[in-house]
Amino acid sequence: MNSPEQTKQPNFKAHFAELLQHAASTLTTLDTPETSPRIEMSRTKQASHGDYSCNLAMQLAKPLRKNPREIANMLIDALPDSLYLEKVEIAGAGFINLFLTNAAKQNFLPYVLKSGDKFGNSDHAQGTKIQIEFVSANPTGPLHVGHGRGAAFGASLANILAAVGFCVTREYYVNDAGRQMDILALSTWLRYLELNGIHVPFPENAYQGDYVKVMAQLIQQAHATRYVHQVDLLLEGLDIAASDAVINTDVQLDQLIANAKTILGEDYAYIHNFVLTEQLGDCRNDLMEFGVAFDTWFSEQSLFDNGLVAQTVQLLEAKHCLYQQDGATWFRSTKFGDEKDRVVQRENGQFTYFASDIAYHLNKFERGFEQVINVWGADHHGYIARVKGALQALDQDPQKLEIALVQFAVLYRDGVKAPMSTRSGEFVTLRALRQEVGKDAARFFYVLRKSDQHLDFDLDLAKSQSNENPVYYVQYAHARVCSVLAQWEDEDVAMLAEVSAETLTSPAELALLQKLIDFPDAVEAAAKEFAPHLIAFYLRELASEFHSYYNSSRFLVPEIPLRHARLALIVSTQQVLRNGLNLLGVNAPEKM
Repeated sequence: MNSPEQTKQPNFKAHFAELLQHAASTLTTLDTPETSPRIEMSRTKQASHGDYSCNLAMQLAKPLRKNPREIANMLIDALPDSLYLEKVEIAGAGFINLFLTNAAKQNFLPYVLKSGDKFGNSDHAQGTKIQIEFVSANPTGPLHVGHGRGAAFGASLANILAAVGFCVTREYYVNDAGRQMDILALSTWLRYLELNGIHVPFPENAYQGDYVKVMAQLIQQAHATRYVHQVDLLLEGLDIAASDAVINTDVQLDQLIANAKTILGEDYAYIHNFVLTEQLGDCRNDLMEFGVAFDTWFSEQSLFDNGLVAQTVQLLEAKHCLYQQDGATWFRSTKFGDEKDRVVQRENGQFTYFASDIAYHLNKFERGFEQVINVWGADHHGYIARVKGALQALDQDPQKLEIALVQFAVLYRDGVKAPMSTRSGEFVTLRALRQEVGKDAARFFYVLRKSDQHLDFDLDLAKSQSNENPVYYVQYAHARVCSVLAQWEDEDVAMLAEVSAETLTSPAELALLQKLIDFPDAVEAAAKEFAPHLIAFYLRELASEFHSYYNSSRFLVPEIPLRHARLALIVSTQQVLRNGLNLLGVNAPEKM
C-alpha cells in the first residue's frame, strides 16, 4: 500500500485522532463535554498491541450508557478509510489499538533525512516570547554540583522550547544587592588583613572557602597595603571580650559588616565590586564551559538604581495592598493565597528581598514576555504563592508565571555522599565534577530524572564505559553509525534521502522506524511538561532499538536496494540521536 503524496511531514497521532473524532461524531449528536471528549492517542509499549492506542470508548461509556467494547466496535465500524491505517483491534476493557502500515513507516525516512538538524522541530508555539530564568545563584562562590542540575535542566528546557517554536530568552538574575555579597566582601577583606599581619576573629558564619583567600591574595598583589585600615573599632558592638573570641551569630556578623563599612568608607565599594566581579566572571566562565549561555545577565542592583523597587512598592500602596505594622510595611499576601503577609520594607527603610523580587517579576512582563518560567530550587516552593500573589495585585496574570522546581543533586563517590556547603567551603564544585566525568556525562545525568525528583549522581557510573552508563550507551550508538559510514566508500550520504525503504520489513527495522517517528512527539511532550528527562528517556530507548538492530544485521550487503535502505535507516537514526543530544547540550561523537 502506498502512502499519499505529502508536502508536509505527517503526524500519525493527530491523523488517527481525527479519524476517531469523526467516528465519535457519528455515534451521537449531543454536543457536551462528556460526549465530545478530548481524544488522546498514546504510544503502545508492545508492537503486538499496535502503534497507537486510545481509550475513547471508555470515555464514552457513561454518557452513551453502553459497554466500552461495544462502543469500540461502533467506533471502528465508523472509522473513515486511511492509507496510513493497516488494522484496528480492541484490547482489554475497550482500548482501541491502531496499527500503522509498513509503507507509512518506510516512507517516513525521507522526512528525517531531508529535515536534518531541524527534524523534531515545529512551529507549535508560533514565536511566543518566553523568558526562562535559571541558575541565578548568589555570586558568592564557585557553582557547586547542586547548581549544576538547575543549569542543565534550564538550558535543556530552553533548547526544547525553542525547538517547538518559542522565542526564548535565557536569563540569569544576579543577586548583587543583598546581604550575602556584604558577607563575601567582609570575608575577603578579613583574609586580606590576615595576609598583612592583622588578626581579627574570622566569623564561623562567613565564607570559609579557599577561593576567598585567593581573592584576598589578588587584592594584596595588586594593591599591597592600600586597603589596610585601623581596625580598633572593628569589634565594637559585638559583645565579645577578646580578639580571639568566637563570632558565630548573624547579629554579630551584621554588626561586623556595619563596622567594616564605616572603617573602609569609600574603599568598601572597591572590595564589594572586586569580589562581585571575580565571582561573577568565574560563574560565567564555568557555565560557558558547561555549555550554558545566557542572553541576559540581569542585575538586582539595577532595580534599586533605577528606582523600580520603590515604584513597585508605590504601585502596591496605590492598590491598597500594603499596611503598616511595627514600623514595617507589609504586603497583604494572604489576600492572594499566601499563608501569611510579607514585609516589603523594614523599619529602617530598607526594602526586603521580596520587594526587589516583585519589581523584578513585574519588569519581566513589562519587557514584553508573554510567558515567564522560573527554575527554582525545591526549597523555594513556599515562595511561589507570594510572588504570584504580588503579580495578581499588580494586575498581571499569575498564570503566565510558571515555576519549575529542581531538587538538588546529591553526589556520590565510591558510595560516599559528598558535602555541599558554600559557607563552610566543603563543597564539590561544578567545575571539579566536569573535570572528573566530563561535560557530556554531567549534562545527561542531571536530566535523567524529573526535575522535582531527588537525584543521586553516581560518579562511578558516569565515568564507566559500559551499557549501564546511559550517556555512553547513547553516544556509542551514534559512533557506531559513523563507523559503518566510514566503511561505505564512494557514495553520497545525501542520496539516501531519495532511496526506497520498502525492503525494510523485519521487526527490528519496523520498530526502529516507529521510534524515529516518535521523536517529534517526544520533543513536543518535553516542552509541554517542562520535562527534558523525556528526551533522555527517548534517546536511551532509541539507542536500545539501534544496538539490537546493529547486533543482528549487516548493512553493507551486496544487494544495492537493501544496502541503501538500511543505510538510510541508520543515518536517520544517527540524525535523531544527534538532534536529541543537542537539545540536552551533549555532544554526538564520531568515535568512542
